[in-house]
Amino acid sequence: MDGRTGRLLERLPLAREHRWQGYGAALLLSLVGLVTRWLLADAFPPGFPFLTFFPAVVLSGFLFGRGPGILSAVLCGLLAWYFFIPPANAFSFAPGAIVAMGFYVGVVAVDLLLIDWMQRGTARLRLERERSQMLAERSQLLFSELQHRVSNNLQMVGAVLALQQRSVSDPAARQALADAGGKLQTIGRIQRQLYDHSGDPQTLERMLPDLVQDVMATSGKPGVTASVDVDAQIMLPPDALIPIALIVAETIANAVEHGFAGRDTGRIDVQMRASAATVVLTIADDGAGPPPGFTSAGATSLGLRISRTLAEQLGGSFDLSPREGGGAIATLCFRPA
Repeated sequence: MDGRTGRLLERLPLAREHRWQGYGAALLLSLVGLVTRWLLADAFPPGFPFLTFFPAVVLSGFLFGRGPGILSAVLCGLLAWYFFIPPANAFSFAPGAIVAMGFYVGVVAVDLLLIDWMQRGTARLRLERERSQMLAERSQLLFSELQHRVSNNLQMVGAVLALQQRSVSDPAARQALADAGGKLQTIGRIQRQLYDHSGDPQTLERMLPDLVQDVMATSGKPGVTASVDVDAQIMLPPDALIPIALIVAETIANAVEHGFAGRDTGRIDVQMRASAATVVLTIADDGAGPPPGFTSAGATSLGLRISRTLAEQLGGSFDLSPREGGGAIATLCFRPA
């Protein structure tokens, strides 16, 4: 049964709100059965008094429900008994007439019971589907609300740390609190972008451009632009999206803070490519680049240590190196699960 047929059956019986229309239609179908039986009387062999009445009863019960079906069954039975069971034009109680009427009652009773059983089952299925749809919509709303609450709570904690830093006099402690607060707010923004409105995980092709745009909007460098190019076929589980998003956010923030220090313009290119067994993420900028003698393994900055730790969570590696023609390029390589 296709969806269109299922929806048609769920609308039955018709005229539920105006039952008189169903009973009127049952009366009309019974009369059609009578007229048809009269017109085709010469074409039927003897012994078929109910032939045109059975369809009228079935259609009345199927289209308009149990009540109109019973009305049609009673009317059609009386009409057939009176006009077409010998002797005609009389309600005969001869043994043959009683047997014929008993046969008729048995057939229409089974037909109407089956139709009623089918319509009751269809109504239960419709109610269950509507209930399931309501539960799904409620679950989606609760899930979305949970995502927003988690994101808001993380960003609130970051804001509290930023406020707390004002009361700290030690420069190193102030910087640590500022870094921690900024990272918590970043995680909060990432958490908000992990899932779409239906509750399904976001794809990197949709998530990374939004994340990069968000990070660039808060960078304080409107002249620095960013581009994102992600293979559409890359599909990763949600637990891998957060480390990747954090690495991207941390690397871009690092490039804006250090690579474009003293500059108002620049460009950052984010690319993600996948081969048969490896996913490679590169973030390249045309800024000042690492200092001479810089090595990623020997770097002690908090941002690089965080990026390397996140790369290890993915089972991969993270490297930052000078870029040909100037600037820096960060590379994350890992095997997708």
